[in-house]
Amino acid sequence: MAQARTAVIERKTNETDIKVRLEIGSLESAAEQTIDVNTGIGFLDHMYHALAKHGKWSLTLHCTGDLHIDDHHTAEDTAIALGMAFKQALGEPRGIRRYGHAYCPLDEALSRAVVDVSGRPYAVVNLGLKREMIGTLSCEMIPHVIQSFVTAAGLTVHVDVLRGDNDHHRAESAFKALAVALREAVSRTGSNDVPSTKGVL
Repeated sequence: MAQARTAVIERKTNETDIKVRLEIGSLESAAEQTIDVNTGIGFLDHMYHALAKHGKWSLTLHCTGDLHIDDHHTAEDTAIALGMAFKQALGEPRGIRRYGHAYCPLDEALSRAVVDVSGRPYAVVNLGLKREMIGTLSCEMIPHVIQSFVTAAGLTVHVDVLRGDNDHHRAESAFKALAVALREAVSRTGSNDVPSTKGVL
């Protein structure tokens, strides 16, 4: 039986107190997911829940942040902590596909995500959001959440919303596409090979 890919991260600063437990699932796994997210920002919780659900993760993520100031620290720091947990849970990227891509629609919105478990953090995120806020989450923070997660996780990621009129739909389809692309990229191949001509990632 393949070894479980799990991590527990606790990250505390003067601005946020975060606890993350993550288990990265697999395409072949029949294990039931458990998802419990509470950041104090409803739409951010919704995006993390979509990421976990469609990425086939079990995720517990709780944050107490300085929301009396604004949403920035909570959004950024939870993304960093989640990226750290992802990197730790995955471990050495051996015996995985490495690359993943997905298109996900949500009604009129359509998003594309392409992932490389490269060990070289780089994010290109084009969501084209027009609103200032969705719920209590600043729209400027939504691509920043993806960028912060990607940097901490050591991934190369391109996420583009190709079309859509509703910003809620645009953002959610982007997170769903990222989730499905990540699920493909970390799926096991059955080998013990490091998927790189360098022999390391």
